[in-house]
Amino acid sequence: MTYHPFSIIGLERKSRWLVTCDHAANTVSPDLGGTLGLPEADMARHIAYDVGAAGVAQALAEALDGTAILSNFSRLVIDPNRGEDDPTLLMRLYDGSIIPGNRHADAAERDRRLDAYWRPYHAALADLAARRDDTVIVSVHSFTRQLRSRPSRPWHVGILHAWDARLSDPLIARLAAEPDLTVGRNQPYPGHLPGDAIDRHALQHGRMNTLIELRNDLIEDAEHQRHWGRRLAPILQAALEDSAY
Repeated sequence: MTYHPFSIIGLERKSRWLVTCDHAANTVSPDLGGTLGLPEADMARHIAYDVGAAGVAQALAEALDGTAILSNFSRLVIDPNRGEDDPTLLMRLYDGSIIPGNRHADAAERDRRLDAYWRPYHAALADLAARRDDTVIVSVHSFTRQLRSRPSRPWHVGILHAWDARLSDPLIARLAAEPDLTVGRNQPYPGHLPGDAIDRHALQHGRMNTLIELRNDLIEDAEHQRHWGRRLAPILQAALEDSAY
C-alpha cells in the first residue's frame, strides 16, 4: 500500500464544519525505516501522537455532517501543529525520552520532512477550508493525565483559543454547564502559537475556530471515542448558534 501523509474523511458532506486532527497517528513512514529508534511503549504514548483523538475527530465530523482531515505521521517525525520556524517542529527530546532518529537530523533533513509530510498536509487542509466562505474549523487533540514528575491534570476537557474566541467562549460556557465536566480555558496548554495550524488556517483568514483537548484516559477505546464525538457535536452546534455568526 502506498504511503500518504494524511487522510480525508467525509469529503461529500455538506456542512460548514471542518474537523482537523493534527496528531492523529503515530506512523513513521517507510522512508524513515518505520521507526525513529524508540521502543513500542514510547510510540504508543502521547509523545508520538494524541491518543484517541483520531476516533473522536471522525465521530465528531460524522455527527456534524462535516469533513475531517487527519495526519498520518507522528508528531515526532515533524509536528504538523507547529509553524515552519518553530524550534519544537522537530523534537529531539520529549517528556524524558530521547528520540534517536532525530538526534542528528540537520536542516536538510528538516526541509525534506517538511516537503514529504508537513506541507502536503497543510496544502490539503487549506484546500478544504477554502471550499466555503463560512467554514468553521474545530481542531481535536488529546492530553495525558500526567507528564513525568508533574502534577496530575484535573480537566476533562480544555478549550484552547487565541484572540478570536467567538466560538470558544460560548463553547466553554456550554461545557461548563455540564455537571460531570471540569473544563479548562487554555488548559493544559496556552491557546495560541504564531504559525500553528489554527493560526495558519483560521486566524489569518478570519474563520471561526476552536481547539478541543480531551484527556486521553477518557477516550482510550473506540466506544468512548464515538461517545465523545457524538456528545460534543450538539454542544458545538449550540455554541455556534450562541455566537450569532
